[in-house]
Amino acid sequence: MTDSPFLRPPWENLARQHQAVALGMWIFLVSEILLFGGLFTGYAVYRHLYPEGFAAASAHTNIVYGTVNTAILMTSSLIIALAGVFARARLHRLAWYFLLATVALGVTFLVVKGFEYREDIENHLVPGPEFAIQVQGAALFFSFYWIMTGVHAVHVTGGLAAITRLLVASREEPRWLSGSGSEEATALYWHLVDVIWIVLYPLLYLGGRTHG
Repeated sequence: MTDSPFLRPPWENLARQHQAVALGMWIFLVSEILLFGGLFTGYAVYRHLYPEGFAAASAHTNIVYGTVNTAILMTSSLIIALAGVFARARLHRLAWYFLLATVALGVTFLVVKGFEYREDIENHLVPGPEFAIQVQGAALFFSFYWIMTGVHAVHVTGGLAAITRLLVASREEPRWLSGSGSEEATALYWHLVDVIWIVLYPLLYLGGRTHG
């Protein structure tokens, strides 16, 4: 395997190269968890301080958009996992199409989010002089909402760029998907994006609805 066209220096074999790619990605993911962990901690502290405001504000988020996007991301996570299974089984063309489907789902997520943002703006749910909810702490909730969903959307966009790179790089040489280690690293990143949304969904969309 030392003469593989997918082997890059300084690695002597593909197994070591794949291990290094995975380790590097896990280190990066830990830094991402620290970023969102700080946001989640801040949210938890202020929710404890302003429970009524956070509940009132959460009831104004669009649960339909949030639920649809949750289903979209969960499906995309399954699809990219299957792409990895197919790549490792040397079914490279099928893996390529599953990656393409993942991109389509990711773009759909961003489009749905865009419609949700437009509705939020029209309903004056952006903290500021015209903010619609006059309950103490509600504006703070929506500050977290815009920051956390915005940062998450940036990560989705980054994931789409990474998957698109896989599609372009493997179009002429589909074996690259199983040979380079990049597919596994990209899938790990995409799963993190999904896991973060699983945390965001109940925090932002369900909290104000638990008591009817």
